[in-house]
Amino acid sequence: MSAIGGVSELPAEFLDALAGLRKAARRSEIRLEEVPAPSRLAPFAVALGAEVFEATPVPPVPVHGPARSLIVAPDPEELATGRFILLYDPAGSEVWNGRFRIVTYIRAQLEADMGNDALLGSVAWTWLVEALRNHGARHHSAGGTATRILSESYGTLEDRPDTIDIELRASWTPDTSDVRRHLEAWTDMVCTFAGVPPLPVGVAHLPHRRS
Repeated sequence: MSAIGGVSELPAEFLDALAGLRKAARRSEIRLEEVPAPSRLAPFAVALGAEVFEATPVPPVPVHGPARSLIVAPDPEELATGRFILLYDPAGSEVWNGRFRIVTYIRAQLEADMGNDALLGSVAWTWLVEALRNHGARHHSAGGTATRILSESYGTLEDRPDTIDIELRASWTPDTSDVRRHLEAWTDMVCTFAGVPPLPVGVAHLPHRRS
């Protein structure tokens, strides 16, 4: 895992945070990889991208014959995607109220009729709060926005069903440099957006769009 600036230039506190991210438990349903980090938000930063795909059954493959080479597994449907960005400023930030700041983004496509649910945004925010609490990821100065995006098709695309996307953009300041629990909470939340079990007791998944 790299970060802005050479490794030899990284402050010890930021290196501790990177070590915590490496130790975070990974859910099998989620693809997590490092992506380019923003360069203007903080002196040091690291970013991770996440994708959750629907498990697609593979058709039986003939043991013999030319038909074997013709079997093509269907492309899995993407259920949710997101970004996890850890920012660090050794001098601290009055805006963050600390030296670290976590910035996140999650997007998932849902059934169109979910767009009429006035509580959809508050449910998404509640998932963030509960995920951090359930993982013991202590933090403060949290804020964010939830957005519903309705897509309607016309003309030659009018046969396409309407869809609704939910986006959550949020940030918070971890209480310490140990950010492992924060990443684990976030990956759980991405899976919750995707409707992938297991979910916390009493929490229902959002129905994602089906082709």
